[in-house]
Amino acid sequence: MKSTTPLIALLLLSPACSSDDDGGTTGGDLEYQEQVVTGMHSALLTDVKALHDAAVELQAAAPAPTGRGWNETMDAAAISAMTDAWLDARKAYERTEGALAPLFPQIDTLIDARYEDFIEDGNPDTNLFDGEGVTGMHAIERILFVSDTPATVVTAEASLPGYTPAAWPATQAEAAAFKNELAAQLVTDTKSLLDQWQPTEIDLDLAFNGLISLMNEQREKVNKAASEEEESRYAQRTLADLRDNLAGTQRAYALFQGWLKTKPNGAAIDADILASFADLETTYAGFPGDAIPAPPATWSAETPSAADLQTQFGRLYSAVQAAVDPNEAGSAVDGMNRAAVELGLEFVEE
Repeated sequence: MKSTTPLIALLLLSPACSSDDDGGTTGGDLEYQEQVVTGMHSALLTDVKALHDAAVELQAAAPAPTGRGWNETMDAAAISAMTDAWLDARKAYERTEGALAPLFPQIDTLIDARYEDFIEDGNPDTNLFDGEGVTGMHAIERILFVSDTPATVVTAEASLPGYTPAAWPATQAEAAAFKNELAAQLVTDTKSLLDQWQPTEIDLDLAFNGLISLMNEQREKVNKAASEEEESRYAQRTLADLRDNLAGTQRAYALFQGWLKTKPNGAAIDADILASFADLETTYAGFPGDAIPAPPATWSAETPSAADLQTQFGRLYSAVQAAVDPNEAGSAVDGMNRAAVELGLEFVEE
């Protein structure tokens, strides 16, 4: 994606733009763009605050017992509170990820990178609890939900170069480090995101591309479930991630609808996008719980069999593929690509 001058600066420099017969930006376009920027800032600010508040709550709840590490019985209330706070943080971030990740890629990495992303290129992290190396929501998830992590996930991760098994803090020092270093780092990173979430940082080209990328990431999240590399694999809530991603995309896209409908083909494109969103929402609602259905043992993402496509996982896979296929007329990604062209936004075809 490209880097551009923040839109708000263009608005301040060009308050009196008028219609351009050569297809340039019009005064009406600038008004709509300003509305989108203002609306996006306000709409996402609630979740950015909720993300930071949840990180603060998680750190505050983390037990720091004397002479021992975490104990399932003695620290039950604290562990329950941390779990609730982590789930709140996850929900808030997944609803905003599409717009935030391309605007703040470094912070996105610190908050949301997966375990394997941190340790690739020979960078093992043998201290699970400090604020360096592997950090962020998945580092905390990996520790907090260690008892819930499927054995297949553990086996898959064990093959990674630089792998260190997940565990609860076993000593007073480890418990203190989790609270005062790893959890504190998430507080710091989410506060940095909150402080930087200003209208001047919102580039509509990047933000709209982020929504398209997030739809494409739905496919990646489903595909990776077959190799035990799905995103929220320790807490087993990747299906909930997908629902939150879609809800966030729908909310952010709605900010562009009024502007899109002023364009010659805008109404038809909008109808296609909304229909695809609705189909995917119905699909997600049709599966119980927060975890992606288990893929069949014979699953192949390259050449799935007809029988495997009839399983719960296969039906989910097919629905997501249809929604994000840019070559499928009427898919969400096809529609959003066409919307970007109609709005004059620069976009990256995937």
